[in-house]
Amino acid sequence: MTIRVVIVDDQGMVRTGFGVLLNAQPDIEVAGEAVNGEEGLRVIAELRPDVVLMDVRMPVMDGLEATRRLLGGDAAGAPGDPARPKVLMLTTFDLDDYVYEALRAGASGFLLKDASAAELSDAVRVVAEGNALLSPSITKRLIAEFSRLGAPRAPTRKRLDELTERETEVLTLVARGLSNGEIADELVVAEQTVKTHFGRVLMKLGLRDRPQAIVFAYETGLVRPGD
Repeated sequence: MTIRVVIVDDQGMVRTGFGVLLNAQPDIEVAGEAVNGEEGLRVIAELRPDVVLMDVRMPVMDGLEATRRLLGGDAAGAPGDPARPKVLMLTTFDLDDYVYEALRAGASGFLLKDASAAELSDAVRVVAEGNALLSPSITKRLIAEFSRLGAPRAPTRKRLDELTERETEVLTLVARGLSNGEIADELVVAEQTVKTHFGRVLMKLGLRDRPQAIVFAYETGLVRPGD
Protein backbone atom coordinates (compact mmCIF):
# COMPACT_ATOMS: atom_id res chain seq x y z
CA MET A 1 0.00 0.00 0.00
CA THR A 2 1.39 3.39 -1.04
CA ILE A 3 1.29 6.26 1.48
CA ARG A 4 0.16 9.43 -0.32
CA VAL A 5 1.69 12.67 0.98
CA VAL A 6 1.03 16.38 0.50
CA ILE A 7 3.81 18.86 1.45
CA VAL A 8 2.70 22.31 2.63
CA ASP A 9 5.67 24.68 3.00
CA ASP A 10 6.45 28.17 1.68
CA GLN A 11 10.09 27.25 0.97
CA GLY A 12 10.54 25.76 -2.49
CA MET A 13 13.79 24.04 -1.55
CA VAL A 14 12.08 22.21 1.32
CA ARG A 15 9.21 21.06 -0.90
CA THR A 16 11.57 19.92 -3.64
CA GLY A 17 14.07 18.26 -1.29
CA PHE A 18 11.46 16.39 0.72
CA GLY A 19 9.66 15.45 -2.49
CA VAL A 20 12.77 13.87 -3.99
CA LEU A 21 13.57 11.97 -0.78
CA LEU A 22 10.04 10.66 -0.29
CA ASN A 23 9.41 9.73 -3.94
CA ALA A 24 12.57 7.61 -3.78
CA GLN A 25 10.81 5.35 -1.26
CA PRO A 26 8.93 2.37 -2.78
CA ASP A 27 5.93 2.81 -0.44
CA ILE A 28 5.58 6.63 -0.42
CA GLU A 29 4.30 9.00 -3.11
CA VAL A 30 4.17 12.82 -2.97
CA ALA A 31 0.74 13.49 -4.44
CA GLY A 32 0.90 17.28 -4.27
CA GLU A 33 2.27 20.39 -2.59
CA ALA A 34 1.22 23.90 -1.54
CA VAL A 35 2.98 27.12 -0.52
CA ASN A 36 0.74 28.13 2.41
CA GLY A 37 -2.01 26.81 4.66
CA GLU A 38 -4.87 28.24 2.61
CA GLU A 39 -3.69 26.62 -0.60
CA GLY A 40 -2.83 23.52 1.39
CA LEU A 41 -6.43 23.04 2.52
CA ARG A 42 -7.63 23.20 -1.09
CA VAL A 43 -5.00 20.73 -2.29
CA ILE A 44 -5.70 18.35 0.62
CA ALA A 45 -9.46 18.44 0.00
CA GLU A 46 -8.87 17.61 -3.66
CA LEU A 47 -6.20 14.92 -3.27
CA ARG A 48 -7.19 13.40 0.10
CA PRO A 49 -3.68 12.25 1.09
CA ASP A 50 -2.80 9.91 3.97
CA VAL A 51 -0.20 12.25 5.49
CA VAL A 52 0.35 16.02 5.35
CA LEU A 53 3.76 17.54 6.06
CA MET A 54 2.76 20.98 7.37
CA ASP A 55 5.20 23.84 7.96
CA VAL A 56 4.49 25.76 11.18
CA ARG A 57 5.27 29.27 9.95
CA MET A 58 3.91 30.34 6.54
CA PRO A 59 2.39 33.49 5.02
CA VAL A 60 -1.36 33.92 4.29
CA MET A 61 -2.32 31.08 6.68
CA ASP A 62 0.15 29.39 9.03
CA GLY A 63 0.35 25.65 9.63
CA LEU A 64 -1.32 25.85 13.02
CA GLU A 65 -4.49 27.48 11.69
CA ALA A 66 -4.52 25.16 8.67
CA THR A 67 -4.25 22.13 10.97
CA ARG A 68 -7.10 23.41 13.15
CA ARG A 69 -9.33 23.79 10.10
CA LEU A 70 -8.26 20.52 8.55
CA LEU A 71 -8.78 18.39 11.65
CA GLY A 72 -11.62 20.42 13.12
CA GLY A 73 -14.16 20.01 10.34
CA ASP A 74 -13.41 22.83 7.89
CA ALA A 75 -11.96 20.51 5.27
CA ALA A 76 -13.02 17.24 3.66
CA GLY A 77 -14.26 14.61 6.10
CA ALA A 78 -15.73 14.83 9.57
CA PRO A 79 -13.74 15.22 12.81
CA GLY A 80 -12.49 11.80 13.90
CA ASP A 81 -12.96 10.43 10.38
CA PRO A 82 -10.31 7.71 9.93
CA ALA A 83 -9.95 8.89 6.31
CA ARG A 84 -8.83 12.32 7.53
CA PRO A 85 -5.07 12.74 6.93
CA LYS A 86 -2.46 12.65 9.66
CA VAL A 87 -0.56 15.90 10.09
CA LEU A 88 3.17 16.01 10.75
CA MET A 89 4.35 19.52 11.63
CA LEU A 90 7.62 20.73 10.11
CA THR A 91 9.70 23.00 12.30
CA THR A 92 13.20 24.47 12.45
CA PHE A 93 13.43 24.19 16.23
CA ASP A 94 12.57 21.14 18.34
CA LEU A 95 11.18 23.32 21.14
CA ASP A 96 8.89 25.43 19.00
CA ASP A 97 6.43 27.82 20.65
CA TYR A 98 3.63 26.19 18.67
CA VAL A 99 4.03 22.71 20.17
CA TYR A 100 1.12 22.83 22.63
CA GLU A 101 -1.42 24.41 20.27
CA ALA A 102 -0.43 22.17 17.37
CA LEU A 103 -0.96 19.03 19.44
CA ARG A 104 -4.29 20.34 20.71
CA ALA A 105 -5.27 20.97 17.09
CA GLY A 106 -4.66 17.28 16.37
CA ALA A 107 -1.19 17.14 14.85
CA SER A 108 0.38 13.68 15.13
CA GLY A 109 3.87 14.95 15.83
CA PHE A 110 6.81 17.11 14.83
CA LEU A 111 9.70 16.70 12.44
CA LEU A 112 12.78 18.91 12.21
CA LYS A 113 13.44 20.28 8.73
CA ASP A 114 17.03 19.04 8.84
CA ALA A 115 15.87 15.43 9.30
CA SER A 116 17.75 12.78 7.33
CA ALA A 117 16.13 10.84 4.49
CA ALA A 118 15.66 7.85 6.78
CA GLU A 119 14.15 9.97 9.58
CA LEU A 120 11.78 11.66 7.12
CA SER A 121 10.47 8.45 5.56
CA ASP A 122 10.23 6.69 8.92
CA ALA A 123 8.26 9.64 10.34
CA VAL A 124 5.77 9.48 7.47
CA ARG A 125 5.28 5.75 8.01
CA VAL A 126 4.86 6.16 11.79
CA VAL A 127 2.06 8.73 11.55
CA ALA A 128 0.42 6.99 8.59
CA GLU A 129 -0.05 3.95 10.84
CA GLY A 130 -1.84 6.14 13.38
CA ASN A 131 1.05 6.44 15.81
CA ALA A 132 2.50 9.63 17.25
CA LEU A 133 5.91 11.12 16.61
CA LEU A 134 6.69 12.82 19.89
CA SER A 135 10.30 13.24 21.00
CA PRO A 136 11.26 13.46 24.70
CA SER A 137 12.11 17.16 24.27
CA ILE A 138 8.66 17.87 22.81
CA THR A 139 7.06 16.06 25.76
CA LYS A 140 9.09 18.21 28.18
CA ARG A 141 7.98 21.35 26.34
CA LEU A 142 4.36 20.21 26.60
CA ILE A 143 4.67 19.58 30.35
CA ALA A 144 6.22 23.02 30.83
CA GLU A 145 3.26 24.58 29.04
CA PHE A 146 0.80 22.83 31.33
CA SER A 147 2.77 24.09 34.33
CA ARG A 148 2.31 27.62 33.00
CA LEU A 149 -1.43 27.14 32.37
CA GLY A 150 -2.12 26.08 35.95
CA ALA A 151 -5.39 24.45 37.09
CA PRO A 152 -6.92 21.52 35.18
CA ARG A 153 -10.12 21.92 33.19
CA ALA A 154 -12.76 20.44 35.49
CA PRO A 155 -15.63 19.91 32.99
CA THR A 156 -13.70 17.29 31.01
CA ARG A 157 -12.62 15.35 34.11
CA LYS A 158 -15.98 13.52 34.25
CA ARG A 159 -15.02 11.73 31.04
CA LEU A 160 -12.35 9.84 32.98
CA ASP A 161 -15.16 7.92 34.71
CA GLU A 162 -15.73 6.06 31.43
CA LEU A 163 -12.34 4.35 31.79
CA THR A 164 -11.60 1.16 33.71
CA GLU A 165 -8.93 1.23 36.42
CA ARG A 166 -6.38 -0.41 34.11
CA GLU A 167 -7.19 1.96 31.23
CA THR A 168 -6.70 4.94 33.56
CA GLU A 169 -3.39 3.44 34.64
CA VAL A 170 -2.24 3.10 31.03
CA LEU A 171 -3.31 6.66 30.18
CA THR A 172 -1.38 7.98 33.19
CA LEU A 173 1.81 6.21 32.10
CA VAL A 174 1.38 7.38 28.50
CA ALA A 175 1.09 10.96 29.77
CA ARG A 176 4.34 10.54 31.70
CA GLY A 177 6.07 9.79 28.41
CA LEU A 178 6.49 6.02 28.65
CA SER A 179 6.47 3.90 25.47
CA ASN A 180 4.16 0.89 25.11
CA GLY A 181 7.08 -1.41 25.89
CA GLU A 182 7.98 0.51 29.04
CA ILE A 183 4.35 0.49 30.17
CA ALA A 184 4.20 -3.27 29.60
CA ASP A 185 7.26 -3.71 31.83
CA GLU A 186 5.79 -1.42 34.48
CA LEU A 187 2.44 -3.26 34.59
CA VAL A 188 3.95 -6.71 33.93
CA VAL A 189 1.72 -7.39 30.92
CA ALA A 190 2.31 -8.04 27.22
CA GLU A 191 2.94 -5.03 24.98
CA GLN A 192 -0.05 -6.02 22.84
CA THR A 193 -2.23 -5.82 25.96
CA VAL A 194 -1.05 -2.24 26.50
CA LYS A 195 -1.89 -1.40 22.87
CA THR A 196 -5.37 -2.87 23.34
CA HIS A 197 -6.01 -0.87 26.52
CA PHE A 198 -4.73 2.33 24.97
CA GLY A 199 -6.87 1.79 21.88
CA ARG A 200 -9.92 1.58 24.13
CA VAL A 201 -8.84 4.77 25.92
CA LEU A 202 -8.70 6.64 22.62
CA MET A 203 -12.07 5.26 21.53
CA LYS A 204 -13.88 6.02 24.81
CA LEU A 205 -12.49 9.55 25.09
CA GLY A 206 -12.82 10.36 21.39
CA LEU A 207 -9.12 11.11 21.05
CA ARG A 208 -7.04 10.84 17.89
CA ASP A 209 -3.65 9.62 19.10
CA ARG A 210 -0.93 9.71 21.75
CA PRO A 211 -0.30 13.49 21.71
CA GLN A 212 -3.99 14.24 22.22
CA ALA A 213 -4.13 11.65 25.01
CA ILE A 214 -1.22 13.39 26.77
CA VAL A 215 -2.94 16.77 26.39
CA PHE A 216 -6.17 15.31 27.80
CA ALA A 217 -4.42 13.73 30.80
CA TYR A 218 -2.81 17.01 31.81
CA GLU A 219 -5.87 19.16 31.12
CA THR A 220 -8.05 16.97 33.33
CA GLY A 221 -5.45 16.87 36.10
CA LEU A 222 -5.02 13.09 35.85
CA VAL A 223 -1.32 13.84 35.65
CA ARG A 224 0.31 17.01 36.91
CA PRO A 225 3.72 18.47 36.07
CA GLY A 226 6.25 17.04 38.51
CA ASP A 227 4.40 13.74 39.09
